[in-house]
Amino acid sequence: MPLTPEEVEVLQLSLKVALWSVLVSLPLAIGIAYLLARASFPGKTLFDAAVHLPLVLPPVVVGYFLLLAFGRNGPVGSLLNDWFGVVVMFKWTGAALAASVMGFPLMVRAIRLSFEMIDRKLEAAASTLGAGRLAVFATVTLPLALPGVITGMLLSFARGLGEFGATITFVSNIPGETRTLPLAIYTYTQVPSGDEPALRLSLIAVALSFAALFLSEVLVRRASRRMFGDDAHS
Repeated sequence: MPLTPEEVEVLQLSLKVALWSVLVSLPLAIGIAYLLARASFPGKTLFDAAVHLPLVLPPVVVGYFLLLAFGRNGPVGSLLNDWFGVVVMFKWTGAALAASVMGFPLMVRAIRLSFEMIDRKLEAAASTLGAGRLAVFATVTLPLALPGVITGMLLSFARGLGEFGATITFVSNIPGETRTLPLAIYTYTQVPSGDEPALRLSLIAVALSFAALFLSEVLVRRASRRMFGDDAHS
């Protein structure tokens, strides 16, 4: 049975929210991952724990803190509203923000591990040839970390597709605006005639998550072969 217009809308919104959550958080994730992988500073362990806190906190708690911070009367939300006229509460942008916060630790962890595995002799060689720190990072470090970047992006994307607790707490469950796949499935399970659409959307969610993980493995293998040769995954 084909998807109904309402289900298509839910699917399109979910993909948009998950995609933007990854794109917006990627630069910050790369920066923090590099900082955790290479730098030593007081409070690093505490900072590392704070970055990964959304992995262990109940998503509802994360959503509540987002509500306090980005609500109309919150410190960040009031500033965005007063200075830029931007409101994220009860908007799809708020759903993307919730998804990015929940997926951020996964992205940082994957990229950090990739940075830590890089042979620093390659970076040192580039420096001896006259490349500055920024040039070394852009031409040597970041390309070598590409498998981790890809993995982090796709894991965060999959996490964004499945985000429920933080989203419904922060931006509610509004059809056409914040009702993503998990929220739509939940809504359908609450009505007598909702079993069939709930099952269809659940199967779509499984397929999308599986596709993201499969694509991550394929792209990582391809990137590794390109950089390290055919024996990289043999």
